[in-house]
Amino acid sequence: MTERHQLRAEKARRNQEVALAAFMEKKAEIDTMLARLQRLSDDHFNAHPDEINWGHVGTLEHYASLMKCITDSAFGEGEFAD
Repeated sequence: MTERHQLRAEKARRNQEVALAAFMEKKAEIDTMLARLQRLSDDHFNAHPDEINWGHVGTLEHYASLMKCITDSAFGEGEFAD
């Protein structure tokens, strides 16, 4: 392998390492958001059952709509289906 090819290979290896680090950072960010959402859900989205009104329903509808867009994108469903 020539020096030029070695330099290209080294650059590609470093680039892949940087990409992997960025990927893992974003994955950790998503994991943190998912954990926070799970805790909020476990706490009934900070709503007491005796105080639930249509505003709470609308808020959950909004959250569900946003999450559906994310899951459709992640799983190639809905508007993201092939």
